[in-house]
Amino acid sequence: MGTINTERKFQEARWDEPIILEMGNSGERGVLMPSAEEKVQKAVGPADALLPEGLRRKNAPALPELSQMQVLRHYLRLSQETIGTDINIDIGLGTCTMKYSPKIHENFVRSPKVRDLHPYQDESTVQGMLEIIYKTQEYLKSISGMDAISLQPSGGSQAIYGNVAAMRRYHEEHGNGHKDEIITTILSHPANPGAASTLGYKVITLYPGPDGCPDIEALKAAISDKTAGLMITNPEDTGIYNERIREFVDLVHSVGGLCCYDQANLNGVFGLTRAKDAGFDMCHYNLHKSFSSPHGCQGPGAGAQCVTSALAKYLATPTVEFDGNKYFLDGDHADSIGKLRKFYGVPAVMVRTYAYIRTLGADGMKQIAELSILNNNYLLLELLKIKGLNMPLAEGKRRLEQARLSWEELTGETGVTTDDICRRIVDYGFQDYFASHHPRVIPEPFTPEPVETYSKDDIDEFVAAFKSIAKEAYETPEVVKSAPHKAALYTQIDDSGLSDIDKFAVTWRAYKKYVAKK
Repeated sequence: MGTINTERKFQEARWDEPIILEMGNSGERGVLMPSAEEKVQKAVGPADALLPEGLRRKNAPALPELSQMQVLRHYLRLSQETIGTDINIDIGLGTCTMKYSPKIHENFVRSPKVRDLHPYQDESTVQGMLEIIYKTQEYLKSISGMDAISLQPSGGSQAIYGNVAAMRRYHEEHGNGHKDEIITTILSHPANPGAASTLGYKVITLYPGPDGCPDIEALKAAISDKTAGLMITNPEDTGIYNERIREFVDLVHSVGGLCCYDQANLNGVFGLTRAKDAGFDMCHYNLHKSFSSPHGCQGPGAGAQCVTSALAKYLATPTVEFDGNKYFLDGDHADSIGKLRKFYGVPAVMVRTYAYIRTLGADGMKQIAELSILNNNYLLLELLKIKGLNMPLAEGKRRLEQARLSWEELTGETGVTTDDICRRIVDYGFQDYFASHHPRVIPEPFTPEPVETYSKDDIDEFVAAFKSIAKEAYETPEVVKSAPHKAALYTQIDDSGLSDIDKFAVTWRAYKKYVAKK
C-alpha cells in the first residue's frame, strides 16, 4: 500500500487569463507566410477566385493577432487551470464513467494514420480504419447479443434518437400508426423521453416503487394497444439492478411494443448480462464512457446503435461491411432511417474502443464489472459513515457500479446544499461532481461512480475529502457556501445563462452582444 494524502494541500493556478479573442495587437504574427511567386500568381490568379462567389467572405474574419509565444503561453496557462482524468480522481462523475484511458491507446489515436484521415478518402485508401470499425461492430454484437450494429451516431443521445426513429419506421411498415405512446422511467437518461417527444410520441413516465426500481404495476396500467415501445435503463443511475426486467419486456411485447435498453453505462454489467438475453429488441452504448474514451467538455463522443435482425434494415447508415476481400461503406438501405450525422462515425473513439476490447479480452471485460461493483460497494460503505449523508430508495439493497446518495439531512441541519459541496470539492483538487439529472427525484443528490480503474487508496482519498467538507458544513458552513476558494475560478458562476433562453450565448461574440444590450 502506498502513502495516501487525505489532507492534500491543493492550490490551483489562477492566471486571470483573458479570452484569446481579446488578446493581441494589430500586426502581430506567429508565422510570416511568404507571398506567392509572380509566376504562381499569374498561373493561378487571385486565391479568392478559386471559391464560388457565394462562399466568399465579405470581410476578413476578426481573428486575434498574436505571436507564437503569446499563443503558447495562453494555452499552457489554461492547461494549469484545468482538472481532468489524468490530474485528479474523477469518482464523483457518476453516470459519466470517467475511467483511465491507457496511454498506448492514445498513441494509436494520435498516429497520423488515424489523425490525418479524411472522410472523403476513397474506400481503397482507408481499409485499415474500415476494418477496425467492422471488427468493433462484431465485438459489440457479441457483447450485446444483438444482430446488427451501426456506429454512425456521434453520441448516446443520437443513438437513442436513432433507435426511436427505427421503432417508428418499424411500426409504420407494420400498419401500427395508432401506436403513439412510449413508456420510459424518471431515472432513465432524459434523452429517452427527449428523443421520443422530438419524434412525435406521447411520453409516459414510470416512477420507482418500494424496491427502488420502476413500478411494474404502473407499467401494467400504462401499456395498451397504443404502446409503441419501452425506453428503459437497467441499472438506472441509482445503481439498483431491476431483477424483474424480463417481465417488463414481456409485458410491452404482449401489446406489440418494442423494447429499447439504454446501456450508455455498461460498467456494472460487462460480461454479466446482455440486452438480447433479456429479450430487448434494441439497445445503445456510449463508446466514450464504458470503452474508455475521456469525454470532458462534451467530446469526443461516439454511439453504437444495436438492433435485432428484425430491425436491421432500419439502422442508421452507412454501416461498414466486409465481402470477403474488402471492407466497404454500405449506405444502400431503402428502409434506413438515414444518417444521424455526416460521414461514418467518430474514428478516434472507435480506435480506442477496439483497442480496449482487444487489450482486455472476454475475461478482462467481465472483470470490469466485477471490479466496478467491488469498488462501488467499498466506496458506499465508507461514504455512508459521513454525518448528514444517506442513500435513499430500497434500504439495504446492494448497488452495482454507482449510487444516488443524498445530502438532504446535512442540508436540513446546516443549510449547506449539494451544489455548495459540489463547488467546495474543487478546493480539494477534485472535479466538481455530478449531482443528478433534472428533475432531482432524490433531494440534494450526489452520484459517485468509482469504476474499475481506481484503487483503494484513490477511494480513501476521495472519501476523506467529503468527510472534511461535511465537518466544515457543521462547524463553519459559510466556508462551504462561499466556495470555491483555491480553484482557478474563484467566483461563483451565475448559471442562469444555461437555462434562460434570453441569456443563452453559444459564442464569446454572442455573449458580448448580449452584454452590450444590457
